[in-house]
Amino acid sequence: MNIHEYQAKRLFADYLIPVPTGYPAFNPAEARQKAEELGGDSWMVKAQVHAGGRGKAGGVKKVKSLDEVQSIATQLIGKNLVTHQTDSKGQPIGCVLVETPTGIVTELYLSLLVDRAKRRVAVIASSEGGMDIEEVAAHTPEKIITRHVDPVTGLQAYQCREIAFAIGLNADQAKQLTFLLSNLYRLFVEKDLSLVEINPLIVNDKGELMALDGKVNIDDNALYRHTDLAAMYDPSQVDEKEDRARQFDLNYVTLDGNIACMVNGAGLAMATMDIIKLYGGEPANFLDVGGGTTAAKVTEAFKLILSDKNVKAILVNIFGGIVKCDLIAEGIITAVKEVGISLPVVVRLEGTNVAAGKQLLKDSGLSLIPADDLADAAAKVVKAVKG
Repeated sequence: MNIHEYQAKRLFADYLIPVPTGYPAFNPAEARQKAEELGGDSWMVKAQVHAGGRGKAGGVKKVKSLDEVQSIATQLIGKNLVTHQTDSKGQPIGCVLVETPTGIVTELYLSLLVDRAKRRVAVIASSEGGMDIEEVAAHTPEKIITRHVDPVTGLQAYQCREIAFAIGLNADQAKQLTFLLSNLYRLFVEKDLSLVEINPLIVNDKGELMALDGKVNIDDNALYRHTDLAAMYDPSQVDEKEDRARQFDLNYVTLDGNIACMVNGAGLAMATMDIIKLYGGEPANFLDVGGGTTAAKVTEAFKLILSDKNVKAILVNIFGGIVKCDLIAEGIITAVKEVGISLPVVVRLEGTNVAAGKQLLKDSGLSLIPADDLADAAAKVVKAVKG
């Protein structure tokens, strides 16, 4: 789960990570009010969307009057912001962050993420802050420093000093980075984060380190023990179908193709998409209904699939393990009858009670296309789409 910049900065402040003073505003009048509370003669107005590249897209403005604060907020709130990280529709702006400007001397990059290959948290830093880290990695990889944290001993002070001097900080700033990084690592572990990124981490005109921006991703599987973080979820920033899937505990990602997939198990779902591509088709989604799926979840899955107007055929690929194939077949039949599907539906079942499941589908009277194996299923669904 992603959260907004202003929410990330609240977490940073809770862990004593320096951030500029600022407040979210959900309408133009509130933006003006927050600017008045901050005082001064200039303010930053920043669109809050789950996407990078806001500044280049016109979503971050420095203004020098209260009227201008309100005017920029009016231009942003309720509109969509299109950046290089969004699709052509962009992301809706529900609020802005009104913030005190900060004098910038140096821009740095800092992030923590889970390195699955190493099975450790990786700390990544660069002297090239304010840029896309992918661009830095592609063109000047020597300017990126990475340190892995032993989960037993935790982040060590010597690692922080190595990072600090590698990105050009002086001795005093190295002490600041050690304090900041130690707290950032504690935040990462205690809140079950999968990514935290500060870009840029700046040295201000007083020689102090400060998080000028913040991106935080939270492991969805840990949200049950972080109700405060779960409350930060913003459905407006998520594809509508993906939001509905979340409500029914379905793992769903929208894709650009026209063959919908309904599969139980993430690995099997990826294999299903691969074989559809192999046979010349294009998957319309990733959809994992889970190992313990039910008729109700299958029904909701079909409804999700049919809400995508690009879908021309459906491939159901289920392995009966935890739930037996005959029960899955009953769920498919119930769902197809309830939803009223007119598209071609190819069904491949395998696993426990597979013979009974196939017989139920055969006797259902529905126009379901049976498949013997995954290759057969892919060939049939691609043929159904191509006519």
